Amino acid sequence: MMQAPHIAIIDTNTLAMMGMKAILHQVMPTLEIDCFGSFGELSANAPERFFHYFVSLEIMLGHRAFFVAHKHKTIVLTLSTESYSQVSEFHSLCVNVPEQHLVKALLAMVQQAHAHGKNIPPQHIQQAIPSPSVQLTRREIDVMVLIVQGCINKEIADKLNIGLTTVVTHRKNVMEKLGIKSVSALTIYAVTHGYVDINSI
Repeated sequence: MMQAPHIAIIDTNTLAMMGMKAILHQVMPTLEIDCFGSFGELSANAPERFFHYFVSLEIMLGHRAFFVAHKHKTIVLTLSTESYSQVSEFHSLCVNVPEQHLVKALLAMVQQAHAHGKNIPPQHIQQAIPSPSVQLTRREIDVMVLIVQGCINKEIADKLNIGLTTVVTHRKNVMEKLGIKSVSALTIYAVTHGYVDINSI
C-alpha cells in the first residue's frame, strides 16, 4: 500500500492554517498534514520528510535559504495576486480569495503534478464522497457540470431548456446522492471524477 504523502503548513496565523488544512483534506483526503506555527517548530520535526511545504510569505522570507534549497516542494501562501507579492522562484498560492477559487487553484496544482493535467490518481481521490455505486442520471450530470462552471439556477434552466423548479430538484438530488453540502465539494468531485476539466471552471 502506498504511504500517504506528508504535507507541512507553516504559518503564524492558526486560523489560516486550520482553514488551509481543511481545504487540502477536501482536495486530497489521503494527505497527512502537519501544522507548524513557526519555522523552529518545523525544524524540530524532521522537515525533510515532507512532500510539500505550504508556507506563509513572512516565514519563507525569514528563512529563505532553507526554502530556496527546497523550492521544488515549496508553495508560498500570499495574500494578493499582485506581482509584487509573488516570489519568482517559488510556486505561489493566493489565500485571500473565495473558497471556490482556492479549491480550483489547489485542484489545478494537484493535476499539474499528476500526469500533466490528467485526472488525479484514484488512490488520492476524495474517498468520503461518493461510493462508486452512486449513479447520477444524465440530466443530473448536466446540471452538476453547469453548477461547477459557475452557472446560477436560471442560467442552467435556460441552457438545458428546462424549468427552474426542475433545476432545483436536480440540484437537490445531486447533492443528496453524493452526500455533498457545498459547491466547493461538488467541484472537487466533478473534477476528480473527470466530469469537468479544471480549465473550464
